[in-house]
Parts: sequence; structure tokens; C-alpha cells
Amino acid sequence: MIKIKIVIFFLITLSLFSCKTEKKQPNFVFILVDDLGWADVKCNFPESFYDTPNIDRLAENGVRFTNAYAANPVCSPTRAALMTGKHPNRVNITDWIPGADPKKRPLLGTLDGNELALNETTIAEKLKEKGYKTCFVGKWHLGDEGYFPEDQGFDVNIGGHDKGSPPGGYYAPYKNPKLADGPEGEYLTDRLTDESIKFISENKENPFFLYLAFYTVHTPIQASNKHIEKYKAKRETLNLSEVPHKKEGEGWTKLLQENAAFASMVAAMDENVGRVLETLKAQGLDKNTWVIFTSDNGGLSTLTRKNAPTSNGPLRAGKGWCYEGGIRVPLIISGPNVIEPGRTVDQPAVSMDFFTTILNIAGVGHADKDGVNLLPVLTEKKPIERDELFWHYPHYHGSAWKPGSALRKGDWKLVVHYEDNRTELFNLAEDPGETTDIAEENPEKTAELKKILDEKLAESNAKFPEPNPDYDPRD
Repeated sequence: MIKIKIVIFFLITLSLFSCKTEKKQPNFVFILVDDLGWADVKCNFPESFYDTPNIDRLAENGVRFTNAYAANPVCSPTRAALMTGKHPNRVNITDWIPGADPKKRPLLGTLDGNELALNETTIAEKLKEKGYKTCFVGKWHLGDEGYFPEDQGFDVNIGGHDKGSPPGGYYAPYKNPKLADGPEGEYLTDRLTDESIKFISENKENPFFLYLAFYTVHTPIQASNKHIEKYKAKRETLNLSEVPHKKEGEGWTKLLQENAAFASMVAAMDENVGRVLETLKAQGLDKNTWVIFTSDNGGLSTLTRKNAPTSNGPLRAGKGWCYEGGIRVPLIISGPNVIEPGRTVDQPAVSMDFFTTILNIAGVGHADKDGVNLLPVLTEKKPIERDELFWHYPHYHGSAWKPGSALRKGDWKLVVHYEDNRTELFNLAEDPGETTDIAEENPEKTAELKKILDEKLAESNAKFPEPNPDYDPRD
């Protein structure tokens, strides 16, 4: 009898021990900031006018990618790539939804989709296979009724609808059908963070995937009242008589960060990133949660007029352009088992990688898409195998961009312009600002990269702009 009791006691103890030591599924917090440029965070660009202490601290506790790219120089295509792990060409979303499509230009932009098709498999749908609770908070911009986050695998949708900018602005009333109005004076960035914190707190016992897509720092530029005075005073110290600009095609690129209202929006976003991180720590979730912080495209520095909201530092042009300023973005990843936190990685990464990486971490089986698994870089310091990255933006854009494409292979960067059949070549190691076109001096390299780009575009079902039969240059 005593032996039986001992065996039973041993089995119960072993069972309890197993329950306690069983490894829980990791959580994921994906933070996407709208229009945040590579140089808009201090850890990337120490000369930045903006202060981002919480993002900088995240970089100290994770891995910062210095050559991270958005899948496209505008928002909706990148968001589709994030959701599916596919290049925007493959899902037929290559412009912001619904796009401008001017009819009085030499070319007619391609007709692309106005929503992410329901037959596409999203990262939220895949994670639900593993029991994850999924929550979307913020900007969706991937379709109207019937194509909202709750139709694409998210259990919870707070604020996600068809519009690309907050219809009521950044202060309540928000005029958002998916977000109840808060009290007068409530700031949208704060509110979306409140909702995110509530979701984390209510789901700390379950594995969760929180996709926090801030509307900020997209236009309209509306200052955060909490931070504006600091940056008004900081701007005064610049003693500017005028803001420097550089001509870029038919537009102007801003060369200096100085907009106090925009800076206050960055500060509010950074503060709220800090609030999310503190919540994870307070709930005891920080050791088992992966945090990914990035942007959907480069900063809005180039327009057909002067004085865009921000500047992308040494990078050329901005949102809407296939030069580095339009596609290079901040990227920081922190999480369990990251080796040597605080280090930087120079190897290129792109939006499609997150689908593959997150599902690999979660142990969810998936078909190979267009991204690569970044986990070996993060936890083993192993290089990723990648030959080229390419971008296709066959549309006109309010930033003065004209239809074109680009490809990066190693340090080489090719940019193709369809309106005037012009091809440019740059060496990013020697010329990160893409100031000098060296295509004529390197015809073989130019031809080599052009051939690769053409193959990539064909393989991904790219559509191309066509001559406009009604174009009259006198209009």
C-alpha cells in the first residue's frame, strides 16, 4: 500500500512539474507605423530632430536592421505583403487603395485591386491554426466592408477600415466606423495603445498576436498637445531663415527635419511604444513575447511642392519613390533567445519576411512565399540567403514619382523609369544617397541587373503602364 502511494505521489509530482515546465507558445506584438522614415528614429539617424527613447531602448534589447525595406514605396501594397508574405505583384495590389490614376499623363497606370482577396491566406489565419488569439488595432487600408480584418482572420478589429488616413483626424470624434469616439481631447495614438494594452491584459493566459498599426505619422499632420511645446522650442534653436530643399524630377525633396508638429507625432508614437513594452513587462510577458517594429514605407519628404513633413536624412527622395528614401524603413526585432541584443544587422530584409519568420517561430506549417526566415539571424547570428530584392510601382504618385521599378543585388541598385525609358545604376556602398548614376560607366552590370529585374517582374505577374492615347502635352 505504501509503495502504491509513493508511485501515485511520484506520478502527480511529475505531472505538475511537466505542466510548470511546458514551454508556452510565444506571443507576438507587431507594431507598424505609417509613413515613418528610416531617419525618423534616433537609433538609425543620431542627427534626427526627433527623440525616440523608447524605440532606441527596444533596439538596445533586440536586433536593429540597417538595410530593412518596405515591399513598396506606398502603404496598401506593403500591408498586403505583410499579411500574406507575398510580393505585392502577386496579390495585384501595387498602389495605395484606391489610388489616383491620373488620365492626363503620358502613361496610364495599371489597374490593380482595391482589396485583399479573401482567398489569400493571412498571417492571422495561419496563427489561429495554432490557437492564437488575434487582434488588429489601427489602420487597415486593404478593403471595404466584407474585407475588413475580421474577415481576414482577426478575432478582434479595433479601428481597421477602408480609409488610409484617420477620417476625423487625430482627435475625437474620429469618424471611424470601427472605433467608438473617446472623450473630447483624446489623441488617436493614445487611444489605439489603450485598446492594445487592454487586449494584452485580457489575453495574457493565451498565446496572442497583436497587430498594432498606428495611423500616425500619416497626414493630416496634427500635433500631439502633450509634446508640441518641446519641439516648438527645439525648432527655434535651429535659427532657420529657410528650409533647404533639392529638386527631384517635378518635385522637391526636403533636406532637413524641422517640423515641430510632425516631431510631436513621432514623440507620441514613441511614448506609446514604451507603454506597450511596459505592459508586457508588468504582465510578466516580456520574456516570451516577440516584438517587431517597422514602417510601411519611407518618410514623406518629397512632394510637387516644397515643405513635406519630414526628411529622410542622407537617403534620396521619400514616400512614393523607389529610391532609398521611399523604401528603406526602420526595423527592430526583439524576443526570446535573441543573441547579443543591441547589435545591428546590415543584410537586407523586407516586409514579406515577417510572415515567414513569425510562422517559423510559432511552429506553424506554411507554404513558401516571397519572404525568408529571419530567425537564424536573430538567434544564431547566421546570414540569410537572399539574392535580390525588387520593387514595382507602375503608378504616378503625388510625391512626383512617375511609373517605375527597382532592384537591389548586393550593393548594386538599379532604378528603371518607364515614362522616358531611362535606367539608372547606383552603388549603395559608395553612394548611399544615390547621387551619381553610373549606368553608362557600367553597361554590363546594368544589363545584368536589368535582365534579372525583367525576370523577377515576369515571374511575379507584374502589370505595366501603357501609353495614354489621349495624352496631349499641351494640356
